[in-house]
Amino acid sequence: MLKVDLFMAAALLAAVLLFCRYVAKKYQYFLTKPVPCVKPTFLLGSSGPTIFRKVDVATHFKKIYDVFPQAPVIGFYDFTTPMYLLRDPEMIKKVSTKDFDYFTDHVPMMPTDAEKEHGPETLFGNTLLSLRGQKWRDMRSTLSPAFTESKMRHMFELVAECGRSLVEHFQTEAAAGRTMVHEMKETFSKVGSDLIATLAFGIKVDSLREPENVFYANGKKMLNLKSLATFVKFLLIMFVPRLMRWLKVDVLNGQSAAYFKRMILDNMEQREAHKILRNDMIQILMEVRKGTLQHQKEEKDTKDAGFATVEESQVGKSSHSRVWTETELVGQCLLFFLAGLDTISTCMTFLTYELTVDPDIQQRLYEEITETYKSLNGKPLSYDVLQRMQYMDMIVSETLRKWPPGVISNRYCNKNYLYDDGRGTQFVIEKGQVILIPSYCIQRDPRYFPDPDRFDPERFNEANRAQINTSAYIPFDVGPRNCIGSRLALMEVKCMVYYLLKDFELIATGKTQIPERIARDSFGLHPEKGVWIEFKPRNSPDF
Repeated sequence: MLKVDLFMAAALLAAVLLFCRYVAKKYQYFLTKPVPCVKPTFLLGSSGPTIFRKVDVATHFKKIYDVFPQAPVIGFYDFTTPMYLLRDPEMIKKVSTKDFDYFTDHVPMMPTDAEKEHGPETLFGNTLLSLRGQKWRDMRSTLSPAFTESKMRHMFELVAECGRSLVEHFQTEAAAGRTMVHEMKETFSKVGSDLIATLAFGIKVDSLREPENVFYANGKKMLNLKSLATFVKFLLIMFVPRLMRWLKVDVLNGQSAAYFKRMILDNMEQREAHKILRNDMIQILMEVRKGTLQHQKEEKDTKDAGFATVEESQVGKSSHSRVWTETELVGQCLLFFLAGLDTISTCMTFLTYELTVDPDIQQRLYEEITETYKSLNGKPLSYDVLQRMQYMDMIVSETLRKWPPGVISNRYCNKNYLYDDGRGTQFVIEKGQVILIPSYCIQRDPRYFPDPDRFDPERFNEANRAQINTSAYIPFDVGPRNCIGSRLALMEVKCMVYYLLKDFELIATGKTQIPERIARDSFGLHPEKGVWIEFKPRNSPDF
């Protein structure tokens, strides 16, 4: 018996030693590269602080980014997986645009084409964010015509209607003597949900007046980034990605995703049967299904929509003959919901925070809004008039610089790539490796934006914007994989700000956290204690 116990103990010890040796070997990857590496913690690599929620994701990557301040690229380990963190904006631009063919995809999370024989497709796996290779190229070019300036003009009235409804709600609250202190993240999540309901799903929802409505409730549940279930799913995807892809585990809540899928398909059927036309995402998907959505050759990309607008690449302007399934089309609508909701609510939350803590900036924006309102001579606000508001664009651009909705993005190397920055750093990034593009870190780097923690819209005035290194300003990502909906997001934010500031002054309260801190238990930029602001009705003597 003793011999058996000794044998088992020896075998266990040998297994532990072999495992430790295996892990130690994994941590030798960067020893053969001219790349400085953050010292890893056993098994966790550099991921411990975020896994145990000791620090928020943005601060976590900023700390890694700052370890080697002179390095163009840094190595670190996500658990035992080596990662490249790019710090050189010009190399980020190069790998994302000129050398895009080496980095066409994001890191695979959902099932790939070769793995779809093991069950039903996941909705998230069919979104533009998750698609890969030629299928992604075809979907990008399919959807690209839906986000041109002409489409934005057609959608603008639906957005403006939401803006007017927002103001009417708070005017009613003020008239009834109710509290005018509100938490911005929750408020603008509801506003964003209503915007997407009308723009993407073709329905009218009023989440401010009816906060328990089914649409908003399912939207919150579909991808709750602060829930334990979602956190566990992401952990399993990181630890056992192949198993998760084989099992078709979807990061979306199944019941909520099914609710939205049924709503979209029913809406399409009703419109088809009754010949209903509406300038929204459902109509666009119906045109895609019929193959009638085409690029407008006469339309060119411009910066009229704002400094932060990203241009569509030739990938998005190509043509193809692929026929899309219902799941593939519905997936785009759900991504539109998820990405749009977070972008709008995050940008609006921090924009209103910055205006609240700096009344002078708020007053100047109010004066521009007043001048714009007077110039309309009683006519409704239009898309083109909104785009001509220069100070508005400066404020939105600076908000996206300081608080980019996408803290970090990734690219998957699909074939061996020779990294050469032309300044002596040269090595091979092997197929299957991952590079990270830290937009939050770069946009908080004093080399590109002096005094980066200060909110200063003047960085983007007509004289100063010419001095900005545009490769270091990437709030909507960069290259062909950039955000397809940047025009729409900017239009929505500016429109909401216009209507809100026209009728209300934003005032800090005892609950307003200054300076703002980010919650440690969130994947994105979520305020630690919320952003509490008082909406004080204006007497509007200038109107």
